[in-house]
Amino acid sequence: MSDYPENRPSGLTIREMPDEQKPREKAMIHGLKALSDAELMAIVFATGIRGKSVLQMSEDIIADFDGHLSRLTALDVKELCKRFKGIGPAKALTLLAGLELGVRAALDGARLAAAEQPLTSPETIWTLMKEDLQGLEHEEFWVLFLKQSGHLIKRELIGRGGLTSTVVDVRLILREALMCLASSIILVHNHPSGNLRPSEADKVITRKLKEAAALHDIRVFDHIIFTDKAYFSFHNEGLMG
Repeated sequence: MSDYPENRPSGLTIREMPDEQKPREKAMIHGLKALSDAELMAIVFATGIRGKSVLQMSEDIIADFDGHLSRLTALDVKELCKRFKGIGPAKALTLLAGLELGVRAALDGARLAAAEQPLTSPETIWTLMKEDLQGLEHEEFWVLFLKQSGHLIKRELIGRGGLTSTVVDVRLILREALMCLASSIILVHNHPSGNLRPSEADKVITRKLKEAAALHDIRVFDHIIFTDKAYFSFHNEGLMG
């Protein structure tokens, strides 16, 4: 939610404001966290439009979404230009690029936090992998290679297929596991159809990998199926044997 500057008289342009109240100067003195949403947006835009200062324009945009910046991320350049008269493609693209960076930074932070703890729960793996697998129209099969402690060594995209299936090479997965000295692996793939239930092919490849990995003292800890809204864990459902 945005907290608008209380000390700025209505209609006052940034040039007319005291230096300590101007967004850039304020940020330099107090840091970006001291700025309101509108002040941050004003820095991104840099200039206003005819009849409105950059701060007024930013406040109007945020107010139009009831202070919820997340709603802005759902718009594209054309929609933003159409919704706010005077904003051209360059300004719209600048704003949306800034918002997208914020979204990606937040997701990256969550992913790093997930990778730094043992991957022993589907919830942690969901946080780690959901950005890669949500919204896809094709299947992707990933493998997470883990240390004995359960911490991530690396993750690899092993196969990419169509709407309903992906070819998975058991030998390739085992070679990667042996090369990085993995103690266990977790299988992850998505179902673009939205169906969470594992197919017979999913069960077969899980069994084959589990049996082959066991010959090298490598444990297949889980196989997780993703849809855009939820996941299915073989381990949680008692299907890992």
